Amino acid sequence: MQFTKMHGLGNDYLYVYGEPEHPAEWSVKLSNRHFGAGSDGMIWICPSEIADFKMRIFNADGSEAKMCGNGIRCVGKYVYDKGYTDKTHLEIETLSGIRTLDLHLSDGIVENVSVDMGKAVLSDPEDLDVDGTFVNCNPVSVGNPHAVIFVDDIETAPLTTLGPKLEHHEAFPGGVNVEFVQKTGKNGLRMRVWERGSGVTMACGTGACASAAAAVSKGLCEFGQDISVRLDGGVLTIQVASDYSVIMTGPAEFVYEGEIV
Repeated sequence: MQFTKMHGLGNDYLYVYGEPEHPAEWSVKLSNRHFGAGSDGMIWICPSEIADFKMRIFNADGSEAKMCGNGIRCVGKYVYDKGYTDKTHLEIETLSGIRTLDLHLSDGIVENVSVDMGKAVLSDPEDLDVDGTFVNCNPVSVGNPHAVIFVDDIETAPLTTLGPKLEHHEAFPGGVNVEFVQKTGKNGLRMRVWERGSGVTMACGTGACASAAAAVSKGLCEFGQDISVRLDGGVLTIQVASDYSVIMTGPAEFVYEGEIV
């Protein structure tokens, strides 16, 4: 089995064209950073009956995710740069529905990808009891669930302690991605993430979209403007329309090719 390691701002996955048996087991085995290839999970790409391609996303723990913002950008680069398509406007089938991609080329190679992420769905903020301490969370769905927490200092945010507790909190029966967000300018955010099923990752595309949507809802950023979201792995540009439709733009990069024998 041949695979390609790719990343979007350090959020790295192993990509395979095809849909083999036991994809969850493969993800657990190969994602291990000491005994496998090392990744945040695996993404399988295959033909679709309702779109140009279909993607399935499995986290490092074997759980299947509905959507991955960094991952879908890499899918666009994968299918174009490897010659599976010559289209620069693509529809990708996901468990969260069809997402549209616009590929931005440099010398014939995909450099950046813009993704129409659909509408972010915001719920009322909640004060959740976590071991006797109340934490204010902003629940947002961008095809997958997020709990956005605004902080004054991102460097002291309890990413590795509060993150896993909220991931499995009873308020989120299926688990949740947890974002800690600090406002850094007129339309600037700094974000760190604890991803459901993967733990701390360098970046989370859907998390950046959820954070931007939560920020504009609170008046911290502006509708219809480029919002710069800086993650551990780099910067994503997010636009949130007045109806909370979200466009995400960011890079996608190859790392290396491998083969399992």
